Amino acid sequence: LAISLTYENGLLTRGATRGDGFTGEDVTANLRTIKSIPLSLQGPHVPALLEVRGEVLMQKADFARLNQEQRARAEKEFANPRNAAAGSLRQLDSKITARRRLTFFAYGLGVMEGGPVFTRHAEAMDLLAALHFPLCPERKVVQGVSGLLEYYRAIGDRRENLPYEIDGVVYKLNARAQQ
Repeated sequence: LAISLTYENGLLTRGATRGDGFTGEDVTANLRTIKSIPLSLQGPHVPALLEVRGEVLMQKADFARLNQEQRARAEKEFANPRNAAAGSLRQLDSKITARRRLTFFAYGLGVMEGGPVFTRHAEAMDLLAALHFPLCPERKVVQGVSGLLEYYRAIGDRRENLPYEIDGVVYKLNARAQQ
């Protein structure tokens, strides 16, 4: 589930789903229960205003555990990790969300006021890592069509063994001006 986290002066003030691309659901209280999302940012380069875009997901093992718990309570099982994560994030009771073992990967920046200026996407990702945001460990900068195809094949070979489900590979231009 794509989300946007807003930090003001280093503090998480709002979290929302992508919604229709213009208006999303405010799920701040539930996002605060996800241990991998920093509630405050520390460091020398914390922007005054920072929007972090990312993905809330449920790892395969956590999904299996959740369905095992559902079976033990004779409750309906979830169809897949994506639906389980989306439903968990939209709970009215954040205690339920907290028990669902959701995780988060940051994948980009939205609005940023203050802080460093970047010419490359990889630099922005490095800032997010320095601010203690979890990033997808499979991220990689490659060159040219052969690099893209090689990376695609490598992820395809590892896909079944990844700890989370994927739809495929996402490519981003590294030069921000070309994005």
